[in-house]
Amino acid sequence: MKNRVTALFDIEYPIIQGGMIWASGWRLASAVSNAGGLGLLGAGSMYPEVLREHIQKCQQATQKPFGVNVPMLYPDIDKLMHIIVEMGVKIVFTSAGNPKTWTQFLKERGITVVHVVSSLKFALKAQAAGVDAIVAEGFEAGGHNGRDETTTMVLIPAIRKEIDIPLIAAGGIATGKAMLAALVLGADGVQVGSRFVASHEASSHILFKQKVVEAGEGDTQLTLKELAPVRLLKNKFYDDVQLAYQNHTSEAGLKQLLGRARAKRGMFEGDMEEGELEIGQVSALIREVKPAADIVSEMISEFNEAKETVSGL
Repeated sequence: MKNRVTALFDIEYPIIQGGMIWASGWRLASAVSNAGGLGLLGAGSMYPEVLREHIQKCQQATQKPFGVNVPMLYPDIDKLMHIIVEMGVKIVFTSAGNPKTWTQFLKERGITVVHVVSSLKFALKAQAAGVDAIVAEGFEAGGHNGRDETTTMVLIPAIRKEIDIPLIAAGGIATGKAMLAALVLGADGVQVGSRFVASHEASSHILFKQKVVEAGEGDTQLTLKELAPVRLLKNKFYDDVQLAYQNHTSEAGLKQLLGRARAKRGMFEGDMEEGELEIGQVSALIREVKPAADIVSEMISEFNEAKETVSGL
């Protein structure tokens, strides 16, 4: 497949693996890149020297392009950015912040910059900041999400009308059919998160992976909007959050309940009751943990089959 996204990243397929905290280490990123997509390291769960180690190992595991996802709320973001430059990483996805802050710094050093947004308003700001592409993430997505609850099916065509740069759809995409739908709506590629959480190479805990494949419709919910909206699998911690809302707990009280390292406790350490379990609605369609390369291959096969079917309508 050749289009603006494959050309921008020099990849075979317009499939980008989400740079998810506690799931997106060097094994997953290199496996997706080797399979023809674009792997991303999730720097949000890495100390600076840990990121350096993952970049080194990813460079050893693949000769193909890969990138780093950097949440701009990270406290030591300046250290992460300088390691990225020093290590010769050529692609950076930024999220959760103002794209003006780092875009020029990165582009001046020959790095392709992509920014993640959840609304048309922020897509326009990202384009004005000079990013090379935008990820538009719909309400269905896992992890931290937009407050407006705009679905991918609405968000993609709305943004496509107003921007000129390449557009990558995210949220609710785990199959080739969903990929085709996103491209029909105006996207140039797709970013896939939850499906890659349930892969052998993801660094997330096996108990979390199993919880994902067991999830059904309605088992996730977007919550904690007062802090940073996040879509969670329902468990004891989720129930505690809902009880806090019923008791009209203040924002400070919600912060205290969340505490520190709650996501690590669940997704990485495997505490399925007290941990924060971030995953998308599309988990209801995922029924098996499998190699990342198989996920990419199956998506492309299903995409081509669906395209032929639709062409006959």
